[in-house]
Amino acid sequence: MQDLTEGVARFQRDIFPAKAKLFARLASCHRPRTLFIGCSDARVVPELITGSEPGELFVIRTAGNLVPAYAPGADGVAASIEYAVAVLGVSDIVVCGHSACGAMTVLAEDQDVTGTPAIADWLRHADASRARATTVEPSTSTLDELVRQNVLAQLANLATHPSVARALATNAVTRHGWVFDIATGSVEELDAIGRSAALPA
Repeated sequence: MQDLTEGVARFQRDIFPAKAKLFARLASCHRPRTLFIGCSDARVVPELITGSEPGELFVIRTAGNLVPAYAPGADGVAASIEYAVAVLGVSDIVVCGHSACGAMTVLAEDQDVTGTPAIADWLRHADASRARATTVEPSTSTLDELVRQNVLAQLANLATHPSVARALATNAVTRHGWVFDIATGSVEELDAIGRSAALPA
């Protein structure tokens, strides 16, 4: 905690004063243009990767960057997606997977997670990802292919959410699939069938 409290002190002393006008505007205006859905992994920081300022990204982070398909009932991920799309009116949605993902490693290596039932239940939202990965001739490692196919599966799950489906039908929102490589800092954008191209440096 000492590191965190020292960080708060640095923020208040050095960072906030330099951005005081920005924060004053943000206090009464919340209009992010992009919904960024990434992994909870501490090594994957959306604002750092994209060079975004406060207020530019609406961020959802889940283990494995998983987006459960829409189902009625209370669901924090679904509510956040609906808020970003239907209320804030974001124009872009990014689902960002990453190298060395712990959730995908569990699946790629078929690790036993019976001792962690909440994790086991959550990872069932990647069943389609596993199925997709087995139908592809991998040119990379099993884990890397699973990471890519998982991004595509979560993009498909997004379309099951009514707010997203409505926005897609009117071309009000565009979905993007990214894979971030921790070791190199590179970001690949996936097309609809999983081919990748590096984003410009």
